[in-house]
Amino acid sequence: MQAGVETLDGIPETDKAISVMQHIREDIACVFQRDPAARTRFEVITTYPGIHAIVIYRLANKLWQRGGRYFPRLLSYIARVWTSIDIHPGASIGQRFFIDHGTGVVIGETAVVGNDVTLYHGVTLGGVSWNKGRRHPSLGDNVVVGAGAKILGPIEIGKDARVGANSVVIAHVPAGKTVVGIPGKVVQSRQLKSKTNDGIDLNHHLIPDPVAEAVTCLLERIRLLEQKVGTHGCIPGGERAEDECNHCDAVQVCEPISFDYKNAG
Repeated sequence: MQAGVETLDGIPETDKAISVMQHIREDIACVFQRDPAARTRFEVITTYPGIHAIVIYRLANKLWQRGGRYFPRLLSYIARVWTSIDIHPGASIGQRFFIDHGTGVVIGETAVVGNDVTLYHGVTLGGVSWNKGRRHPSLGDNVVVGAGAKILGPIEIGKDARVGANSVVIAHVPAGKTVVGIPGKVVQSRQLKSKTNDGIDLNHHLIPDPVAEAVTCLLERIRLLEQKVGTHGCIPGGERAEDECNHCDAVQVCEPISFDYKNAG
């Protein structure tokens, strides 16, 4: 079974054979592969709020699996006050999980997170239903979620997918794709991928802009239509080349037409 996939009892298959301490050791070790600012283990353990939140989550989740409810929630609350990171103890999170900076991250009760996932600050894995049962997203292995992104509902984010900063994702994302925008749209980045030693592409800022591309396409079609009908640029009915704005779509803004309201008939 794929790592991080939820089983009938709500626990990822691989988590059953891995101790809490092994999880924590791997969570700490992966920081050095994804954060160039990390220098020593002591520094990471004592100053990284993401690590503090993950360590407390691992302990709380173990108690949650054993049937506890109040004490795991109390630990989660303490972690939220301490780190500004809110991870429900019932969430299922795989190995080598990394939260960079961390402030404002929220992970709901039925969220499922695979192995080697990276979240930046302000990310929400939230629900969109009042009903009990599955209501939070599932993230596959090696997923990277940019700062401020919101992933809402019981949707699937495929393996190796990337979510751009401040995106709002409410639909499934295929494996290996990049999603950007509000609401999130799946796009294919033209940038070459640059993966870390553990196979994660952290260049989540190298993403296309589908809105800008659509506007550029429309401007080009307008230019071609103007050429076809023999008009030029921003002057209606203009027939001279100088009537056309120079790089109107990229550099300049056409001057508004002045109108004398006082002398108008």
